Amino acid sequence: MASMRDIRRRIKSVKSTQQITKAMKMVSAAKLRKVQASLIAARPYAKKVQEVMDHLLGSEAEYENALITPRAEVKKVCYVVLAGDRGLCGGYNSQVLRLAENEIKAEKAECGLLLIGKKARDFFRSKPYKIIGHHVNIGDNPTMVQSIALSKYLIEKYLSGEVDEVHVIYSEFISTMNQEPKSVRLLPIPASEQVEQEKGLRDLYIFEPGEKAILDVILPQYVQSTVYRMMLEAKAGEHGARMTSMSAATDNAYEIIDKLTLSLNRARQAAITTEISEIVGGAAALE
Repeated sequence: MASMRDIRRRIKSVKSTQQITKAMKMVSAAKLRKVQASLIAARPYAKKVQEVMDHLLGSEAEYENALITPRAEVKKVCYVVLAGDRGLCGGYNSQVLRLAENEIKAEKAECGLLLIGKKARDFFRSKPYKIIGHHVNIGDNPTMVQSIALSKYLIEKYLSGEVDEVHVIYSEFISTMNQEPKSVRLLPIPASEQVEQEKGLRDLYIFEPGEKAILDVILPQYVQSTVYRMMLEAKAGEHGARMTSMSAATDNAYEIIDKLTLSLNRARQAAITTEISEIVGGAAALE
């Protein structure tokens, strides 16, 4: 049985750890509220851009654009992996990285990786995959400026013919305790079911200067809004996973402290019992 000094030292250590995990939980909760507000504000815009694009594509059956026209042969695929810069967030990073590795292994074409976050960079650094580039320390609240720069880079890579497809692997934020890793094709822009439904329907709107001119402008904006939303989804999922993980760690610390306190009381009681036995034995020996 451990001595009372060792038990007290361990209780003190667990309490110090508990204070850290509790503080990290509060910080993550504050960061999550901020990112979640940006995400809630970005979702309606992304949805409306999607609706306008679907309507225009449905009315322009003969419209062709390099951003939506699939390549005849897919030789090179770029995977953008969105992971966190820090750990202590449960299985958040491992789930995203596991999905990314499975997707890459299943891909028949040549793959290149654009890694966002330290965890993605460190994971794939020792893997036999081609890394196009990596970006770390993007911050706790991604901005539109960052998403525009990233989307422009991906569009340039695609239009120049360096890659034939662009896929984004990220974690979709569903709730604080639930994040779902996803792999989505970004380029060429996939046609949604709404496009197929609107083909052949009578136009309800008149667009100026024209559908084709508007599509030429709206398609890059659609890519930018999609990248921005995915970055916010990934960062909100990271903060939510870290908050949940730190909450569980704090609760576990309470349980450990209770068990150690019980062990301390038992050790103290055993020490008192031993002292009483020694006193009684000494008194009996004197008689």
